[in-house]
Amino acid sequence: MKWIKFEIKTITGAEDIIISSLYDIGLEGAQIEDKVPLTAKEKEQMFVDILPEYQQDDGIATLIFYVEEQDGRLIAGEEETDIPALVAKIKAELASLKSYMDIGEGSVAVSETEDRDWINNWKQYFHRFTIDDVLVVPSWEEAEAEDAGKIILHMDPGTAFGTGMHETTQLCIRQLRKFVTKDTSLLDVGCGSGILSILALRFGAARAVGTDIDPGAEEAVKENSRNNAILPEQFKMIQGNIITDENIQKILGHESFDLAVANILADVLVLLTPVIVRHLKKGGIYITSGIIGNADGTSPARDAVVKAVVEAGMTVMETTRQGEWLSITAKKD
Repeated sequence: MKWIKFEIKTITGAEDIIISSLYDIGLEGAQIEDKVPLTAKEKEQMFVDILPEYQQDDGIATLIFYVEEQDGRLIAGEEETDIPALVAKIKAELASLKSYMDIGEGSVAVSETEDRDWINNWKQYFHRFTIDDVLVVPSWEEAEAEDAGKIILHMDPGTAFGTGMHETTQLCIRQLRKFVTKDTSLLDVGCGSGILSILALRFGAARAVGTDIDPGAEEAVKENSRNNAILPEQFKMIQGNIITDENIQKILGHESFDLAVANILADVLVLLTPVIVRHLKKGGIYITSGIIGNADGTSPARDAVVKAVVEAGMTVMETTRQGEWLSITAKKD
């Protein structure tokens, strides 16, 4: 199946009205590329292990639309058309907007792609790799004879975050290795792909419960659990925000877990910590990551997380570092 890609150069202030105008001619599902900083609310919702690198907002935006092509005809909304006709409609809409507002450059670029480009091209950038004695193998590669003795984790990049390549994830994995026992019950907040829970279970943990606000995490956890022979009764996934959803908090229960891990933004860790401590048993271990540190060793983000940890009634046990990222491990008093 072929797709036609339409790229429109504009300014951030015109994004919404252009998207609305082009919706009327059958262009839906805009992909927005700009440098607008995240709001505080958006940061709270980012339960991720790969954090965004912020650049200064230059006011420039690119809107990208994909339209399916079949036998030389485009399917835009409920109508069939062709490339020249659709380009003409787009330019007419942009010209109309330009007559009464600033939309910046307002240029239109057209290119072609195919399903296989999206599905396969990125595979050349993701190959098997190791984290100490853990070998992460994507589905299009195989473990080999010399890999005997390693813990094999089958994991593909997907819509939910977490393959193990990022430093913050590796920091969590190494801390989990220190504290997981055969009796460990794990709470994995912002679980994403489920990589931390799956590895904790492979390390010998008894059970794991993951939460994530991303609806895509639920299917990712099911698939990755299946690919790694993790049974449903071993790893339960709850979709939602543990910080604000009292029902999730009730399901998790008071002092139900021996260990909790959260690989999230530092701003979210500050909000999460007083909630998560209620679900930890006395003496339970709390592993955090996603905290950025400065080259000189100072870190306002670390200071904020440490303050939240102490105020929640926990004692900092250890701070570990990989690259510019920090992990704080604490114990509930």
